[in-house]
Amino acid sequence: MDLQDQLKNIFPDHTPSESINPKGDSKRIWIQTEPIICKYEKRKGKPITILEGYTGTTQDFKALTKELKKKLSVGGSFKDNKIIIQGDYRDTIMQILKEKGFAVKRVGG
Repeated sequence: MDLQDQLKNIFPDHTPSESINPKGDSKRIWIQTEPIICKYEKRKGKPITILEGYTGTTQDFKALTKELKKKLSVGGSFKDNKIIIQGDYRDTIMQILKEKGFAVKRVGG
């Protein structure tokens, strides 16, 4: 008997208003109104994509970094409130962020 069944036995008349997610909802990231800047640079001859301008918490930005790196199967890092992704993935990153609900602005070339 899990916790849900025990609660139903204690409070038989109660109906939950929301579905309960046993894993938690740790994937929620704060969506801002200002656009995230997506730009392209070359460092030491290698192309990189830089995302900056996020005004949420650092933990949310780090979680977004990890998710982007995993989806794109590339390396990258989070430094100085910027996400640095190895390679030129501006279009793909912008599409992923727009699907999440972010406003994204492309800067440079």
